[in-house]
Amino acid sequence: MRLRGTRVVIEPLDGGDVAAFTAYRRQPDVARWQSWDTGYDEADARRLVAGQPAGLPGPGAWLQLAVRSADRAVLYGDVAVHRLAGQPDTFELGVTLAPEAQGRGLGTEAVACVLRHLFAEAGAHRVVAFCDARNAPVAALLRRVGMRQESRQVEADWFKGEWTTLDGYAVLARERDAVP
Repeated sequence: MRLRGTRVVIEPLDGGDVAAFTAYRRQPDVARWQSWDTGYDEADARRLVAGQPAGLPGPGAWLQLAVRSADRAVLYGDVAVHRLAGQPDTFELGVTLAPEAQGRGLGTEAVACVLRHLFAEAGAHRVVAFCDARNAPVAALLRRVGMRQESRQVEADWFKGEWTTLDGYAVLARERDAVP
């Protein structure tokens, strides 16, 4: 699978991505919002890349898609795609960008490309995403790609030693015209 935007190419991560992938995952301002910490290392990245499904993930599984520059020379970050096990045709997205790629619209472009693919090619009925309520840039990105905030779970997640509030976003296939 290879998706193209105006400035980005989205495709599965590969072994050549390990160093750059590890570097941005180790950044404190990136790891703060994610399930890993700054100790994420190249062995962790190699295991993740080696365990990737060949295509879209099966129920309960995840796929990390590289977000690259249009010439494929720079890894900007990744979009995670999770097929929910308990709900047919329902996917969850996550996005992680290297600090130098943030604030440039690259994540918005990448997530919009993935959303369009999930609706048009994968038969998605619903796509959801969750973020820490304090992560305003990701919340804004989710709104820019046409997702609506559906929930706020106040201090519902014990995460990295503190209670955090999670905001839930979603978009339905019948609303896909809202996806830029």
